[in-house]
Amino acid sequence: MEDKNPIQVADRLFQLIETLAADGPAGLIELSKKLNLNKSTVHRLLNSLIFMGYVRQDSDTLKYGLTFKIWEIANQSLSKIDIVNIARPHLKKLVEETGETVHLVARDGVNAIYLDKVESYTNSVRLVSKVGQSIPLYCSGVGKAILAEMKNEDIRTVWETSPIKQLTEHTIVSFDEFMKKIERVREVGYALDDEENELGVRCIAVCLKDYRGKARYALSISAPVTRMSDERLTVLADFCLKCKEEINRELR
Repeated sequence: MEDKNPIQVADRLFQLIETLAADGPAGLIELSKKLNLNKSTVHRLLNSLIFMGYVRQDSDTLKYGLTFKIWEIANQSLSKIDIVNIARPHLKKLVEETGETVHLVARDGVNAIYLDKVESYTNSVRLVSKVGQSIPLYCSGVGKAILAEMKNEDIRTVWETSPIKQLTEHTIVSFDEFMKKIERVREVGYALDDEENELGVRCIAVCLKDYRGKARYALSISAPVTRMSDERLTVLADFCLKCKEEINRELR
């Protein structure tokens, strides 16, 4: 890769755009100093960007600033981000490393929706979860992982609008007890589902944030309790947290 942009004018145009984005509207002299370019060069660059609709000049202050065209392009690009396609290679790798089934979910109100599922074919036990199904946030590992990234008052709102039911003998139905679990998630960085949604199944989950930094997604490893001892959960936690970091790097 070359150290310099082979098209110098493109390099200067984007330097100008990035400067306006970082520092806000500025006058010609100020921009010339920041870019270390003479005024005539900066003026030509500004006129080019004005012509293309990326920059406008304020008639009162005479300062130059970016238009919403940059924002529109960014939104168009972000709308094309496919979390499933981004995450799937990492989910497959996680299955290979752990030998267990992995899920990817997205928050949908008080529930989480399964977006993807990569099953382990090294084990004979098959989980009943399916892509498109929903699972309550309050009684799932993925739910607790997402909620732990939210403010306490927002968590209470989710709790109070959820149809809290004792799905199994392990389901938490006390908000105070639930918040103790949330605090634990915040301490260790991952959440557990200790047979709270389905008897015989334990899950470990971590939250994934979207491009705005909002807690929107989560991934989990699920397996029968016979393969999910506390000792093994500790090992799986390391794999989950590593996978989380790898996916988050691509989402930033």
